[in-house]
Amino acid sequence: MSHAPSPLNLSHVRAEFPALQQDCVFLDNAGGSQVLRRVADRVRDYLLTSSVQLGASYAQSQDAGARVLAARRSVAQLINAPMDDEVVMGGATTSLMFNLTCAIARGIQPGDEVIVTNTDHEANIGGWMRLKAAGAVVRIWELNPQTLELELSDLAAMLTDKVKWVAMTHASNILGTINPVAQVAQMVHAAGARLCVDAVAYAPHRLVDVQASGADVYVFSFYKVFGPHYAVMWIQRDLLLSLPSLNHYFIGPEVIPYKLQPGNVNYELSYGCIGISEYLEDVGTKLGATGTPRQRMQCAFDAFERHEDDLAERLLSYLHTKKSVRIIGKGSSLGGGRMPTISFVVAQRMSEDIVRHMDQFGICIRFGDFYAIRLIEQLGLQAQGGVVRVSMAHYNTVDEIDRLIRHLDEVMA
Repeated sequence: MSHAPSPLNLSHVRAEFPALQQDCVFLDNAGGSQVLRRVADRVRDYLLTSSVQLGASYAQSQDAGARVLAARRSVAQLINAPMDDEVVMGGATTSLMFNLTCAIARGIQPGDEVIVTNTDHEANIGGWMRLKAAGAVVRIWELNPQTLELELSDLAAMLTDKVKWVAMTHASNILGTINPVAQVAQMVHAAGARLCVDAVAYAPHRLVDVQASGADVYVFSFYKVFGPHYAVMWIQRDLLLSLPSLNHYFIGPEVIPYKLQPGNVNYELSYGCIGISEYLEDVGTKLGATGTPRQRMQCAFDAFERHEDDLAERLLSYLHTKKSVRIIGKGSSLGGGRMPTISFVVAQRMSEDIVRHMDQFGICIRFGDFYAIRLIEQLGLQAQGGVVRVSMAHYNTVDEIDRLIRHLDEVMA
């Protein structure tokens, strides 16, 4: 299989990630990407120069506040939020989702319905399940086991005037499949409901656009997108204003986004996130892009996509040669329908055995259910210990994939 050279200068790209200088192959990127040096430098700089409480009159506090606000504005630009005060940040996608559903619970009436999928990470299921205690009925939009797709016709049959929320993933962290969230949003809104999208497995590979998504809530974690262990949730402004405050009693519902950030944001991690956008803009500029920051970031992500598709297709083509292998998800990366997150099982083999064989060669992949346990159960893969998952990022190389394939070949017939 021939491969055109990547337009990315991978030497320059990889130099941005200090951890990549180690003699190992990081292919567990869906679990957590490597961190940009410029992100870590900003975190360090904030801690050593700006570690004061915000809101005071003295200059250092004012400067620190300006840095944290600049971070929020940078994140708003990264995700194309209309206003930066729609940007809620917190420790992880799971914790942000629990906060959201806690706020929503106060408006739930007995008999209100919520639809979740059985393909999502539990982060976008567990909080909604807790709404049962408020009287909600939670229904499951199940994957079609033959097509491994969430069929829109199945959703259409479930949408009634009782449905208040639909929650789904933009891309599956096991299947790699990209879901048509904008189309789903139109269906959901036509039924008078709202849509919550988990983009944790999407955001590392495509430039997020919350407005184009059509979602009412859109959430993902920065530690999957080359940043610190931190997360962002965008909430459509009118919806955000309508939610009750989870903060102190004197923080009213009009105080956004603070009302959903009890204890406030993490200052230094927020400031570090500016480095993500800086990096993306820099990559785009080096590729020849001009124009707005988002146009330069889009250029970077276009290059990432082409390179990642090439890597994914290289691995998928190899897996197709093995009769013992079952690929869990789309069999090709061509056509833009999947992420470079590839899951598979090997007949008569425990997934753990495959992964532990790779450990001795410094190849970092993983096995299990990846908190998408409902999907693993539906597909009947628990007996094998879940799937083997290889999740690539734009900084991975063809040589690394070939190294992976060489050692996979030692344990697969």
